[in-house]
Amino acid sequence: MKPSLDSVIAPIFVLIWSTGFVIARLAMPYVEPATFLFWRFAGVLAAMAALSLIWRITWPSWPQMTHIAVAGTLLQFGYLFGVWFAVHLGMTAGLVAIIVGLQPILTAWFAAWVSEQVSPRQWIGLGFGFAGVALVVMAKISFAHIPLASYVLAMIALLSITFGTLYQKKYCPVFDLRAGSSIQFGVSAILCFIYMYFFESGVMVWNASVIGALLWSIFPLSIGSISLLFMMIRKGAATKVTSFLYLTPPTTALMAWFLFGEPFTLMMALGLGLTMTGVVLVNTRQANRIATIAE
Repeated sequence: MKPSLDSVIAPIFVLIWSTGFVIARLAMPYVEPATFLFWRFAGVLAAMAALSLIWRITWPSWPQMTHIAVAGTLLQFGYLFGVWFAVHLGMTAGLVAIIVGLQPILTAWFAAWVSEQVSPRQWIGLGFGFAGVALVVMAKISFAHIPLASYVLAMIALLSITFGTLYQKKYCPVFDLRAGSSIQFGVSAILCFIYMYFFESGVMVWNASVIGALLWSIFPLSIGSISLLFMMIRKGAATKVTSFLYLTPPTTALMAWFLFGEPFTLMMALGLGLTMTGVVLVNTRQANRIATIAE
């Protein structure tokens, strides 16, 4: 049997999405967060402008553009701003990953907002996922010497991506991906520029690490993974979509072990197994019909 498109999209999305935490660690010593994010968003806009010369973009109506912009402010600016500043202030990438990994729990709590039903089996899967992520981080992360502001920023990132996903699912689940990306990254670039102008130096050390991180952030991360996320939001229930993010912390731990020589222990492996079990439970076909917004 040939794998379905959905079964291919999900693992690719997890792999690409997980690199975001590694990229933050790679670039952070050489550039301030909002400055890097501004150049990242500007690069995405340039790529979208080039694509518009080849493929005609279908722009949404003004009311839908407003909804797309609000979702983008949460999904792009709020989420990335929180993650990068938390790392900048001293939080490890793994700890940011576990905090953001709580998103499926919050999404399930607020799923009624988009008229979805969360079954008992999905709740059990969400619990397995949380336990697995917790095991990975407990084995890897020291909670000492991390300022309170880092936790606040990580929570802002968590809330932003949670409500951004739900908002987009409810108000603008279907749109031209190129137009939507241009709107969302454009709004986020403006917000980052404002913060950079008033609160940062704007200095960026152009070395191999920063250039590599920037190129990866523009193309596979911003254009690739976000397009895959939008496709998943359009095709599936929000709770099921976000359950895949449970795989991000253990995947990040594996990447850190391979790239930076960080240890990957038996407890981390057990956590990875629990996380994968949770994702399977959440995404198993349910007898009950899950209400979704018609495309």
